[in-house]
Amino acid sequence: MIRERRSKGKLESYYHQFVHEGKMDPNVHPWVAESWQRSAANHIAYENMPSLTRLSKAELAERQQSHQTAIEYLQGLYQDVQEHFTRYNLSLLLLDHECYVLKSYAMPFFQKTPGEVAGARLTEEDIGTSSISIAYEHQVPFLLFGPEMWIEECQTGDAFSAPIILGGQTRYLLTLISAEREALPYSSVAALMLSMKYAMEKHLDMQAKLAACQAILDAVPLAVYHIEPGGEVTYANKLGEERLEAAGAPHKRPSLNEVVLNYRHTPLYRGFLGIPSYNKEVTWITPTKTYEDITTVVPLYGLDKEVDSVLAVSLPIEDLRNMVAHAVGYTARYSLASMVGEDEGFVSLKDKAARIARSGQAVLLQGEPGSGKQRLAHGIHQASPRAGGPLITLKCGDMPPEMLEDELFGVNISAEESRTGKLELANGGTLFLDEVEKLPLHTAARLAESLEHRRLTRIGEEVLRPIDVRIIAACDSDLKRLSEKGIFSESLYKLVSKSIIRMMPLRARKDDIPVLARHIVAEIAGQHRMTSKELAPEAAEFLMSYDWPGNVKQLQGVVEQAFFNTPGETIMPANINLPGNKSLAAATWKEDREVFIEAWKSAGGNISRLANMLNVSRVTLYRYLKKYGLEKE
Repeated sequence: MIRERRSKGKLESYYHQFVHEGKMDPNVHPWVAESWQRSAANHIAYENMPSLTRLSKAELAERQQSHQTAIEYLQGLYQDVQEHFTRYNLSLLLLDHECYVLKSYAMPFFQKTPGEVAGARLTEEDIGTSSISIAYEHQVPFLLFGPEMWIEECQTGDAFSAPIILGGQTRYLLTLISAEREALPYSSVAALMLSMKYAMEKHLDMQAKLAACQAILDAVPLAVYHIEPGGEVTYANKLGEERLEAAGAPHKRPSLNEVVLNYRHTPLYRGFLGIPSYNKEVTWITPTKTYEDITTVVPLYGLDKEVDSVLAVSLPIEDLRNMVAHAVGYTARYSLASMVGEDEGFVSLKDKAARIARSGQAVLLQGEPGSGKQRLAHGIHQASPRAGGPLITLKCGDMPPEMLEDELFGVNISAEESRTGKLELANGGTLFLDEVEKLPLHTAARLAESLEHRRLTRIGEEVLRPIDVRIIAACDSDLKRLSEKGIFSESLYKLVSKSIIRMMPLRARKDDIPVLARHIVAEIAGQHRMTSKELAPEAAEFLMSYDWPGNVKQLQGVVEQAFFNTPGETIMPANINLPGNKSLAAATWKEDREVFIEAWKSAGGNISRLANMLNVSRVTLYRYLKKYGLEKE
């Protein structure tokens, strides 16, 4: 509040009348009167400056560091008007939102040295009425005449305080104090303070917005660059700086002409010709590494309507694959802990899987259909250092052999379109090859070569693309014997068989069936947000009486059906629809027609149910129906 000049003699009489007689003159400004009354009520000494609450040197230094932007900016403003401060013997203080003095400029406040006032707290509770306390309370600039200050020792001059308001809250206070009674040019002082207030608010608001923009740019998975003609990078966000550093950029503001070997063949060069590019797949060749990005380049025009710089935004294709993989659920759904059992052999198998998971080696899972190979693959990935990367699954028996190579390596469809394969999608993570024995020889050999050299080319392309993939392979048969017979690639077998885990059939650990069944019940209840159910002891015995040719997968289906068929809270034998109890321990459905027919009958001729029971795809089942001369009912 900018006030008209007042008679200091009258103001002194109002002050003494209140302090010594307790009477408040009606001519006292209402805000000043309220503050005097609070100061008196708080028993604040009015003759001399009391001992002030202050920060330690370390605390002050820390607080100054956190407010460095405001301190430095005000220092610049002060230097421009320093002569004015010296002429009128003025002091300038910068206080934070708690009214601690961050810095003193010009002449010392209260005739104290700057070292004494810096770090001191100047609230109404500390020094009584002041321009600081009134400006802070009412959030407006306020001119306070000397005789209106609570402490007599400080009444030699006038004071003007202005709050620096950001986001609707007082963040700082500017305070100008005259050390003498000489009349000040109040209009000039007010104009100066209001100008400094406005400038600081605009500057700090802009700095806050720029900091927010910088945080956003550093958080996004994009490399952002501002580039001037000649390729000089004037700005790069965090990822952009990391890319430049990895590419061997020689200094802080490098020229892409020096870093990008194919610079003249990129959209950047065309951008300076006024040609924008949007979401183009671009290869950046640097002395240390080749990058593949999805890049957008936007020309920026100057006042002369000529291109004076370009903005480039690049999304690394590797990061894009990881985002897509996570977005579509290419992550582990199961942990090793979800594989339950107390059998000594099974516990040993889990311990081995945990050790192998940490090693990073390729893994081969061998075992009968439905024995838990897929769940174990998920658990190994989740327990590995690659858990943050994608888990990509390719079921080799789900598609015709001639399509597997395109699906695995990707394919160049046309000059404008190229499709990513599962191997690239798994970059930085794990590729799970289910029914790996179904891979054609030439495809398996090509895969082994790509994994060995850690790079691939898509079908129909010559571009070498780096890969970093761990392989978990699963098969139902003896892969070593298949490779010895020349039916499976020997090179791929050597690669995936560095660690082998042989899955136990469920009939080999029958004592685990009740534990497994109860775990399945708990999982179903959790997935469907339903109350869990008990498995009666006689129901557990009933489940143990069966040989489970479809292993855990088949048990899963039977228990799930029992869960939903049980009206009460306890699953009884009557609620369990157990398949025919003929022992199939000595044979497997892929090799024995009778075993397949038995399983087919158990599933009631339902393809989906049989696929669930045997943990295979419908495509595979159709192939075996044809092989055994059976028709789908």
